[in-house]
Amino acid sequence: MTRRTRRLSGIAAGALVAMALVTPPAHAQDHAATQDVLNRYQQKAGPGAAVHAGDDTGSWTLSSGSASISEQRAITSADHFRIASQTKTFTAAVVLQLFDEGAVDLDAPIEQYLPGVFGGNYDGTVITVRQLLNHTAGLVRDPAGAKAEANGTYTLAALVKAAMDDAPQGEPGGGHKYSNAGYLVLGLLIEKLTGQSVGDAITERIITPLGLTGTSFPKPGERALRSPFVPGYQGIRVGGFFFWFDATTLAELSVWSSAGAMESTLDDLARFQRAIADGELFSPNALAEMRTTVPIAPEAPQNYGLGVFTLPLSCGGEAWGHNGVLPTGHASITMTTDDGRFASAMTNANFMPSDPSAFDLIDAALCEDA
Repeated sequence: MTRRTRRLSGIAAGALVAMALVTPPAHAQDHAATQDVLNRYQQKAGPGAAVHAGDDTGSWTLSSGSASISEQRAITSADHFRIASQTKTFTAAVVLQLFDEGAVDLDAPIEQYLPGVFGGNYDGTVITVRQLLNHTAGLVRDPAGAKAEANGTYTLAALVKAAMDDAPQGEPGGGHKYSNAGYLVLGLLIEKLTGQSVGDAITERIITPLGLTGTSFPKPGERALRSPFVPGYQGIRVGGFFFWFDATTLAELSVWSSAGAMESTLDDLARFQRAIADGELFSPNALAEMRTTVPIAPEAPQNYGLGVFTLPLSCGGEAWGHNGVLPTGHASITMTTDDGRFASAMTNANFMPSDPSAFDLIDAALCEDA
């Protein structure tokens, strides 16, 4: 056996032992249907997975597998992890606050606020703020070739400048074309209008007022998660075995910035989405704008608004929220309903199983007592 083979075998064994030893949470019997979906989801996702759910009367958390391959530990609602594109909802919320303040016209061209920033393959006089928010601006998905700072971090200006030379995904006002680059532009917009870094603006306007003590926007070069945290993993499947390696701090987060860099917890994410639905962060008019949607794709049941999307529920009605997947080895989703139900789920790998999917898990949690 080679040294590399011994190392991979040890990782696989550690993952299997950890998952086998974790005791099912006390809530498992009370929420058996959701626990069953969670268990099946985790078997195709990361070493561990969890869902935190409830309504106005209380909450509960279920875990499956393990938070870590090196120890036996259930994932809790207070564990920190990278929320990836759930960051977009925070960014959109600040833009909507600026809309309420009269600083932003959602249907104005971005050139009005960021003169001279757009060029190359894009015309800032025909791309609107709304189109950036709902991914109909046609921008490239991710900028290529951005110039890093001497310390290996990236500025929003450099990322957006690099995106201008990339080929568009579509025409402004066309179909939904998911774009991290568009949300980097929105981060630049927030910085221009507030005079703050986008992280400071999100902290001052969203995180601190809501008391989201487990949530933060990383400074450039800051990669570590606060304790307690769920390590993120990447890996491969060989037959019935997984081979994991820790990816928690492998990526420089400033490359995602306002599109996907933030850290949070299941509990905080549920609190944040409930605050949006309850009107704590901006006006009913702004919420109506946020919930003005476009189809994601002809065959997709979800529609996309301004930093949120819809999820039709098997028990009737729909939920609102966002998901996120990052190479740090974290995948998550948080959804709420207008009658007070909420569910936030995560797994510690960037796998996206389809049967059951994260959508199936959220649907099970939201519909169990509906």
